[in-house]
Amino acid sequence: MNFIQHMTDLTSSQSSSVREGPLPSLTALRAFEAAARHESFRLAAEELSITQSAVSHQIAHLEAHLGKDLFRRTGRRVELTEAGRLYFPYLREAFERIETGTRLVSRPAQQELTVQVYVTVAARWLMPRVHTLQKSCPDLHVRFNTSQMDWEFDPRNADIGMVCTVDSNRPGFSYTPLFESRLVAVCSPNLLKNQPPLVHPRDVARFTLLELYTAAGDWDAWLGPGGRSGLGEAASIRFDSYLLALEAACDGQGIALAPDFLAEPDLASGRLVSPIRHSVPQPARWYLVARQDRADELAIQRFRDWLIKEVEPLRRP
Repeated sequence: MNFIQHMTDLTSSQSSSVREGPLPSLTALRAFEAAARHESFRLAAEELSITQSAVSHQIAHLEAHLGKDLFRRTGRRVELTEAGRLYFPYLREAFERIETGTRLVSRPAQQELTVQVYVTVAARWLMPRVHTLQKSCPDLHVRFNTSQMDWEFDPRNADIGMVCTVDSNRPGFSYTPLFESRLVAVCSPNLLKNQPPLVHPRDVARFTLLELYTAAGDWDAWLGPGGRSGLGEAASIRFDSYLLALEAACDGQGIALAPDFLAEPDLASGRLVSPIRHSVPQPARWYLVARQDRADELAIQRFRDWLIKEVEPLRRP
């Protein structure tokens, strides 16, 4: 049942407790939605830039219109009644849709898109390919919002995101599978000079391990049973991005793990080598994600079509 249907049902009900007549005022509905979301008249008033008494007054009008209490007032606290809990999700959905529609209508004719992408992906893989996006969609203005810590897509700061995740079922989001990558060990060729070859993955314990605290499971997955704990007191340096770990590896500071497609440019140039022929699937998979209610927007569709073509070489049989 959508918002309009629900409001119609309320106003046409046979119950004598609900008054017939026009829909409640938008001001009263907005006050109730904010107060219900915060579970506080004070926080609702701060959000709406009105007084707390004005919020209380608008909600009282709404309750009188519906003939039902929406909140229980217990001292300084308020909590939703059963009717309030029933009503709130419909209003929340309605205001979110109004916000989305307003944003779409008010956008300039020139298409713009903000893309959330990890800083390493931007620097090592995406930027060298942007020129093909400009040729394919010359009127699509794309802004890249690079992130190191936000591994999940944040729709407040971007229209679409290229993310690596094990959870592709978040409610309200549309996920387009892109590819799966493999974790490879890499280091500077100078690090291996005068060293016996690495035969077993656990031979990396002879070197400093370059780890990501934002991807703490990488070494455990690559090492297999026992994981990182089986290496004893092996030295390590921790970073917040693959970009920094790869740069440290290029400088000869230790052995890093990285998705193969991010390490490939430095492997191709010879700045890095793989000290051992061993790789494992990255624990998570790569997706393009957008809010479900925006997934069919033209700008998002155009970027998605372009990206799927670009990642085709990374797809595995």
